[in-house]
Amino acid sequence: MENLISLVNKLQRACTALGDHGEESALPTLWDSLPAIAVVGGQSSGKSSVLESIVGKDFLPRGAGIVTRRPLVLQLHRIDEGKEYGEFMHLPKKKFTDFAAIRQEISDETDRETGRTKQISTVPIHLSVYSPDVVNLTLIDLPGLTKVAVDGQHESIVQDIENMVRSFIEKPNCIILAISPANQDLATSDAIKISREVDPKGERTFGVLTKIDLMDAGTNAVDILEGKSYKLQYPWVGVVNRSQADINKSVDMIAARRREREYFQNTSEYRHLAQRMGSEYLGKMLSKHLEQVIKSRIPGLQSLISRSIMELETELNRLGRPVATDAGGKLYMIMEICRSFDQIFKEHLDGTRSGGDKIYGVFDSQLPAAMKRLQFDKHLSVDNVRKLITEADGYQPHLIAPDQGYRRLIESTIVTVRGPAEAAVDAVHSILKDLVHKSISETHELKQYPTLRVEVSAAAVDSLERMREESKKSTLQLVDMECHYLTVEFFRKLPQDIEKGGNPTHSIFDRYSDAYLRRIGSNVLAYVNMVAAHLRNAIPKSVVHCQVREAKRCLLDYFFAELGRRETKQLSSMLDEDPAVMQRRTSLAKRLELYRSAQAEIDAVSWSK
Repeated sequence: MENLISLVNKLQRACTALGDHGEESALPTLWDSLPAIAVVGGQSSGKSSVLESIVGKDFLPRGAGIVTRRPLVLQLHRIDEGKEYGEFMHLPKKKFTDFAAIRQEISDETDRETGRTKQISTVPIHLSVYSPDVVNLTLIDLPGLTKVAVDGQHESIVQDIENMVRSFIEKPNCIILAISPANQDLATSDAIKISREVDPKGERTFGVLTKIDLMDAGTNAVDILEGKSYKLQYPWVGVVNRSQADINKSVDMIAARRREREYFQNTSEYRHLAQRMGSEYLGKMLSKHLEQVIKSRIPGLQSLISRSIMELETELNRLGRPVATDAGGKLYMIMEICRSFDQIFKEHLDGTRSGGDKIYGVFDSQLPAAMKRLQFDKHLSVDNVRKLITEADGYQPHLIAPDQGYRRLIESTIVTVRGPAEAAVDAVHSILKDLVHKSISETHELKQYPTLRVEVSAAAVDSLERMREESKKSTLQLVDMECHYLTVEFFRKLPQDIEKGGNPTHSIFDRYSDAYLRRIGSNVLAYVNMVAAHLRNAIPKSVVHCQVREAKRCLLDYFFAELGRRETKQLSSMLDEDPAVMQRRTSLAKRLELYRSAQAEIDAVSWSK
């Protein structure tokens, strides 16, 4: 069982070393989950004397006003034999055998944290005392509650102390040791008042009455000690501390404890309670209770630690690893992050992630609809055909078939397909650009480095712009090729008037009749529809080849080539991350170290049983 208190001692020390004082609500905190006994009392309540009686040594600073200005985590370790000594966590290799030196070091360490301004701090001091004369026990001595600020202190000090005390004792794993002087009305006790606020049923509060020997003549504390006038779940314990005169005379703790025992045994009002009175009994009772509480909390503590380790590891993975220090490491990190982005982008195009299907929508819906809206038949109206045929003939009418007129009609009609072709290129470019931005946002590593995120995004968009220009050039060439060289075989297969008995010697006026022009328009429309059907299939192939395929193949090639020429300083600037992310990663890493250490400590205790 003694191992359990030692376990909590180690965990508390680890918490302090790694900055976990139970104040960081945004992170899982181990400190709050550890059972502890907090000593609460008003100034001049005898709180320091109670602690010194339990330890059996004079070691706490004394004086007027607020002496305790930082929490003191006092860990008592019983040893079988040897010289008693103390050790501070902030001075791990130094053993204090002179307890007067311990008192001075507590004062000095307090000033190091708070300065000599009489202000307070929540950062605890850890003191371990090893002695054959102590029980295994851990107590947290908190600043004494006060009602008035002294010279050199802010007016808020009264509320600041109360807030600090409350932050410790309101936690459900905290056992409250409420120190109240018996020679004052219990209704005005600072310790009882604040304890009742956080523990109204008294389920985790131990009451300690000091200065019983200083009560007015004819009065006693029997009703309180028997739980009649103020009932707590646990029995009250009365103690008789050394007086200031005793301290001035250097009355030692052995003599003080003996006199305390004699007082309860020889005072008629308290004789029947003597077995459970005094500082010796108090220390043993608290040690036993703390062991029981720790034992009951271990399963829940193990569960909390395992769960917290998983949560912290997940969050650290999400935040990404720390930045490398050398140029090669930085370059490797940048390349790896870029490859992660590139892989996500490819997954969007390949269908593993959403978005790539929109490109097919351009080819299957947008392009055909745009070409249909061109309405070739209206372009080949009788009036338009007559106009273009006449213009093509010039001053010499055609002899048999208006060859130049046909060519001009076909070219002027097919060239209108350039608009839908160019729109298809731009639509696919827009989709690819959206997928780049989406992939950027889905690449967790890039969230860690804002500068790199901007550069990768800009480099990818620049590549897409180059691909768009190449695609537009290639796609429009398809249209232009159809305009500039006709498939003559198509027209050779068309039925001619002469083959149907037509008269080739019609006058020029017959050649420009509506029926004749409609026939020309019909022939041109048939040819243009054939070409349009071909382009409807060829344009997507050109776009995919020049844009989609190239984006998958070499989206960041230009960026990689330029990256290799950058200096270390430039690489470092690309990996500048949000200071808030750096701070959070550091906090999480410390917390993870703490929880892994705690898990190892608990496992070691379990194996030792």
